[in-house]
Amino acid sequence: MTVASILCVSRQARRAPLVVALHCSGGSARQWRKFAERLDEGCRFVAPDLIGAPGGSSWAGSGTFSLADEAAGTIEMIDNHEGPVHLVGHSYGGGLALHIAAMRPHRLASLGLYEPSAFHLLNGMGSEGRVAFEEISAVAGAIAEGLNNGSYRAAAACFVDYWNGPGTFAAMKPDLQAELVRFLSKASLDFHALIHEPTHVGEYSRFGFPVVILRGEHAPVPTRLIAQELVSRIPAAIGVIIPGAGHMGPMTHADVVADRLVRDILFHAVKGSRAA
Repeated sequence: MTVASILCVSRQARRAPLVVALHCSGGSARQWRKFAERLDEGCRFVAPDLIGAPGGSSWAGSGTFSLADEAAGTIEMIDNHEGPVHLVGHSYGGGLALHIAAMRPHRLASLGLYEPSAFHLLNGMGSEGRVAFEEISAVAGAIAEGLNNGSYRAAAACFVDYWNGPGTFAAMKPDLQAELVRFLSKASLDFHALIHEPTHVGEYSRFGFPVVILRGEHAPVPTRLIAQELVSRIPAAIGVIIPGAGHMGPMTHADVVADRLVRDILFHAVKGSRAA
């Protein structure tokens, strides 16, 4: 489902609590199924397929790609909504959600993030952050090099295995491997947008709405540091560690992550939520 197809809604729907969930790079709206099941029926739930996802649009290449380009449709949807807005994002979707929150802080009732990939923050986080920045830049560089020299499968394996563990790509079904190879060019754009995002961390520290930042117990160093930094910088933020999970917790530990998102944000912000 694209953002454009979501904008035409009834007046009643525009006044209901709106929950927008943004998926990770290489994923799709399907990753939020467990989360959606836990929301109160009075909520309006939207999980758009982002640019490059199976149900999303394609990047037209009209300029240097940025998070602002990806965010435009979601911001338009938020601007057209009359009720409270709750924003959720994972990985790339989390970095995108931070960008949107900084652009529309007065419109958000809450923000829920799972290991947001706000890589632009790392260089300002001391020596450990700089090492982590070099680590994630190496992954981005390997993908760009693979696109340039034609070693697409090796680049796709680098992308998938970094976030999921060694051997994950090789164990995937051929059709899923082919889908991820096709996604590579957008993955490279995603890394570029996240690394070059201009929003200063001080913008996030001014968030006055409830914020929950989840990370896996086995989070990669870059996203672990980012999650910790955001919790320390945002006065309204709480941090949650998901036991046994890694970066892909919203898929591998979908029930636990969904329960925590609903309980820690929406239970307090949306009347009638079915959070346990």
